[in-house]
Amino acid sequence: MFSLPLNSENLPYPDPIHPIVVHFVIAMVLFSFICDVLGYFTHNIRLFEVAFWNMFVAAIAIFVAIIFGQFEAGLAQVYPAVESTLNFHTVMGWSLGAIVAIITAWRFAIRDRNPLKVPPAYLGAATFLICLVFLQVYLGSKLFWVYGLHVEPVVEAMKHGVSP
Repeated sequence: MFSLPLNSENLPYPDPIHPIVVHFVIAMVLFSFICDVLGYFTHNIRLFEVAFWNMFVAAIAIFVAIIFGQFEAGLAQVYPAVESTLNFHTVMGWSLGAIVAIITAWRFAIRDRNPLKVPPAYLGAATFLICLVFLQVYLGSKLFWVYGLHVEPVVEAMKHGVSP
C-alpha cells in the first residue's frame, strides 16, 4: 500500500488546509448574511446580489473544507478525550454542508423570483445558519487550541507515547 511521508504536524503537506478553506467559508457566509440584512433595511439591491454570490461560492467551498477536514481528521492522532468533540464537529460539518446548499438553493429561488427583496423567513433561516456556524467555529477552535490536533508538540508527544 502506498503511504505519504508525514511531517511534524502529521500531514503530507506543510500546513493544514482545512482551516484555510473553512475560514474562507465562514467569512463568505457571514458577509452574505450581513449584506442581506443591510439590503433588507436599506433596500439596496446590489447588497442582495453580493449576498447571493458570496453564499453561492461558500456552498461550493464548504465541500472542499469538508473533504480536507475528513482527510486531516483521519491523519490526526486522536485520543479518547478528543473523540466526542471531533465526532460532533464532523457531523456538524456535513450538516452545515447540506444546510448551506439548501439555503443557497432557496436564495437562488428568491433571487430568481424577485431580486429586489428578501423575505423575513429567509433572514430567520440565515440567522439560524449563523448560529450553527458559530457553534462549528467553537468546536473547531477547541480541537486545535484545547486538544492540539495537528499541533507539532502534541503530535511529537503522541509519537513518543505520551498521551495528553
